[in-house]
Amino acid sequence: MRLAAIPFLLAPLLLPGLAQAASLAVCTEASPEGFDVVQYNSLTTTNASADVLMNRLVDFDTASGKLVPSLAQSWTVSPDGLTYDFKLRTGVKFHTTDYFTPSRELNADDVLFSFKRMLDPQNPWHKIAQSGFPHAQSMQLPALIKNIEAPDPQTVRFTLNRADSTFLATLSMGFASIYSAEYTAQLMKAGTPEKLNSQPIGTGPFVFRRFQKDAVVRYQAFDSYFAGKPKVETLIYAITPDANVRLQKIRQNECQIALSPKPLDIEAASKDSALKVEKTEAFMTAFVAINSQHPPFDKPQVRQAVNLAFDKANYLKAVFEGTAETANGPYPPNTWSYAKDLPGYAHDPAKARDLLNKAGLKDGFKTTIWTRPSGSLLNPNPSLSAQLLQADLKQVGIDAEIKVIEWGELIRRAKAGEHDLLFMGWAGDNGDPDNFLTPQFSCAAVQSGTNFARYCDQKLDKLITDGKSTSAQADRSKLYHQAQAQIQQQALWIPLAHPTAAALVRKDVSGYQVSPFGRQDFFQVTGK
Repeated sequence: MRLAAIPFLLAPLLLPGLAQAASLAVCTEASPEGFDVVQYNSLTTTNASADVLMNRLVDFDTASGKLVPSLAQSWTVSPDGLTYDFKLRTGVKFHTTDYFTPSRELNADDVLFSFKRMLDPQNPWHKIAQSGFPHAQSMQLPALIKNIEAPDPQTVRFTLNRADSTFLATLSMGFASIYSAEYTAQLMKAGTPEKLNSQPIGTGPFVFRRFQKDAVVRYQAFDSYFAGKPKVETLIYAITPDANVRLQKIRQNECQIALSPKPLDIEAASKDSALKVEKTEAFMTAFVAINSQHPPFDKPQVRQAVNLAFDKANYLKAVFEGTAETANGPYPPNTWSYAKDLPGYAHDPAKARDLLNKAGLKDGFKTTIWTRPSGSLLNPNPSLSAQLLQADLKQVGIDAEIKVIEWGELIRRAKAGEHDLLFMGWAGDNGDPDNFLTPQFSCAAVQSGTNFARYCDQKLDKLITDGKSTSAQADRSKLYHQAQAQIQQQALWIPLAHPTAAALVRKDVSGYQVSPFGRQDFFQVTGK
């Protein structure tokens, strides 16, 4: 992400209608990588595409902690857990834009296309996704799903190769959004399939209008949305990388909601009579991924030494300023299989040096630290974070160069495994603990790129797979406790923090709630 000068960011963002009651402007921290959400795994892209433009078969209701109907009005599961029948909602319309006019409503063909595109290598759309399908691949859907068929135009049947207790929850994730088979056929016929990434079509509450990179995304309310018309006519994502500028903008009413505030901004907003702070415990973990495929990080002792070298208490105080809980592993404490008794890596530079000596690195080594330029919920101050890690590693003889890389490029290159040490974060999408394990630590996720530790171990892989194959929560917890113990012993991450998810909101805005998963829902939000 390019850091623009403050005068540019404070300039009007083409918002002449902002004073109207029907408009809502949201200050976001980064540009989406694109709008074909299945190609990407960043929350920024999910927020700009799946969350506002599209729908899934099911949704996860954070209030009840249960899966609820969306495009599927009901579903049944066979006793053996291998067959799922979804009855589609009738009367669901796709967006009409200047580049597409649908001739029919949603039916089973759209669901079949959306999944077969990701699962079938022979599908003409399969090879067009330049970034592949990271979530589908890391969640191992090609191996899990045996067949998808349509018994009738309003019914979709998934047949699995094995029972999987996470399958329904997986269908609520952003990458499982349903596309228009008619629109994609139009693009393919015209020889312009790449436009799916820049001219999206969905069934969601808002219609895509325009995107200007590093500046703005414009949406318009979908009058024919199956759940009713949104309460605001125009939705604007004002892309504002600098958190200080986001605070200024919401104070000046140039934005009505500001995402990813810094801890000090939350404190300031709580004292501002025009603002309020919405927050909740986040189902997220901030971490530094250690690339186990890059020597000398292929040695567990070196990864352990890096964990011991970093003063996390100092980091949490300086970067999160009391707004986050110390992480001791991949799971947030509000996860039902959280292993609370695992020993962590206390700050111990002497022990770190001893481990480096035993690994044959008495004189240390050189490495790189990758981070993003702009702050986010999971890394409020990327520059300071990287500098603190750099200084602590220097104390044990590790010379680390900081590389600041624009967000889209950072994600792309990290998925290719180019990094050494990478400041990153992960948000669970659906409340299931497997959503941290399969995408981040499975062998399949090394291939898809979401496993930023680049660690593939058959024992760990079996624990993850066995955890999904049983439905008993107590049995799954035992397996996940073993997985957490192995992840910590191998020191695949430097677990950093479990933050509080927060957003700054003007007091005349109603209906907005912060999601513990980092998802965005503006359907019921009323602007000023």
